[in-house]
Amino acid sequence: MFLLTRRAFLHRSGILTAALAVPQATRSPAKYRTQLLASTLAQFVDPLPIPEIAQPVGLRPISGNRQARLPYYRVAMREFRSQFHRDLKPTRQWGYGSISPGPTFDVRSDQGILVEWSNELPTQHFLPIDHTLHGAEADKPEVRTVVHLHGAKTPAESDGYPENWFTSGKSAIYHYPNQQDAAMLWYHDHALGINRLNVFAGLLGVYLLRDEVEDSLNLPRGKYEIPLIFYDRIFDLESQLNYPVSPKPDAPWTPEVFGDAFVVNGKIFPYLEVEPRKYRFRILNGANGRTFHLAFANSHPFHQLGTDQGLLSAPVELKRLILAPAERADVIVDFSDSVGDKIVLTNDSFNVMQFRVGKNRVNDASALPATLRPVSRIPESAAAKTRELTLVEIDDLKRRPTTMLLNNTHWRMPVTENPVLDSTEIWNFLNTTDDSHPIHLHLVRFQILDRRRFDVAAYWATGHVRYLGQSIPPDASEAGWKDTVRADPAMVTRIIVRFEGYAGRYVWHCHILEHEDNEMMRPYDVIAAV
Repeated sequence: MFLLTRRAFLHRSGILTAALAVPQATRSPAKYRTQLLASTLAQFVDPLPIPEIAQPVGLRPISGNRQARLPYYRVAMREFRSQFHRDLKPTRQWGYGSISPGPTFDVRSDQGILVEWSNELPTQHFLPIDHTLHGAEADKPEVRTVVHLHGAKTPAESDGYPENWFTSGKSAIYHYPNQQDAAMLWYHDHALGINRLNVFAGLLGVYLLRDEVEDSLNLPRGKYEIPLIFYDRIFDLESQLNYPVSPKPDAPWTPEVFGDAFVVNGKIFPYLEVEPRKYRFRILNGANGRTFHLAFANSHPFHQLGTDQGLLSAPVELKRLILAPAERADVIVDFSDSVGDKIVLTNDSFNVMQFRVGKNRVNDASALPATLRPVSRIPESAAAKTRELTLVEIDDLKRRPTTMLLNNTHWRMPVTENPVLDSTEIWNFLNTTDDSHPIHLHLVRFQILDRRRFDVAAYWATGHVRYLGQSIPPDASEAGWKDTVRADPAMVTRIIVRFEGYAGRYVWHCHILEHEDNEMMRPYDVIAAV
């Protein structure tokens, strides 16, 4: 039932070549010539773009409270064209604020904002919709959007529930209270059944949340703090986005998408001119399905300050950063000993971008503190409930290669996870598949307890977990607060989470977007305590 496919092996091991990244339908010699090879493009000829900062356009009252007036932003989703590379024609994209990545929100903890997300996109999609997927049926409008602020503690009505989509000409106003620690969040489309297409088209952006603790650390700031949004794309010979499809015209969904063009902030192979000093990089893996393994070609070290949900207790020195889709990292790189150097950042054996270090030494008053922010561990004894939740891929060759399920349950089935508000639970993810799945829970932050290998065949035969080794604690680089966790194959990954903030309906899902769009997402209800 569960076979280690060549795709799964390559994904798990990170050995993806440019040739293998070409869509399935274009791998034959006759069709291969229709596919742009990113490896033929000149490297490091375009400067790294820095997304603009979103600006409020006034103050507005919160719904139901006319006295409280909050900064109001309006962000329109529009189609536009721009060059991914100097030598490519302008590419059709969709973006927030007519750019991709969209404008960066830079806001303060405990200072809420209102954002009106306006859909001003065309009424027809330019990427292949699979109408056999639940939520993407042919009777629904082709272009539907809903925005999720990933990592935010928001009321349910502002969370971007996948079925709360709206069409071209419509908009929705969301309230983001920002009542949480400083962290790098991000926003992206979340429309049921076509999320993968909308994000591939360009609907994603960064949301930086700051507080006094972060301010006191004297980290690099201003022009020395730069967001780096990594993703991969596929292009045809006309420089247009080429989303891969299955061999079935009426069911084009494909299990995963791996592009051979590595993009940073909207450019392929960009360069960034830096001074010989410390820089703070806010890194996001915004890819549909690719896990990035980032390192400098010269083994230059760097320090990780934070994870998805904010600062670690202390910096962690690294030479390689692994980020699954949707994971973030807060990193300091010190270029002071690299005067005049050109340093290449790689993903496995592929170049991604270049840093050009200036030749003149500068004064750097910023710090790399020895301690950052205390991270109090949640004791397992605090958990009122422990849940076993399976991650499943089912072969179904009559319909499509596989169906992805959480807890062996489809999206439309009744809710099975209903934690009580302000209670603590342990969720055990039993990964019975050959893929590593990044699992994201909306609303909450959590801590990783451990991972432990188990006998998958024995589990399916008996319904009991038989462990095959000792538990493995989280790496130091993921020992802080998280909202997305890598659940590796044939492993039980345990997290502990306090369901605080708001009662209501939220979702949890795999953040490989092709999986999420094909049933690997489930609603859950946070129940108000009686």
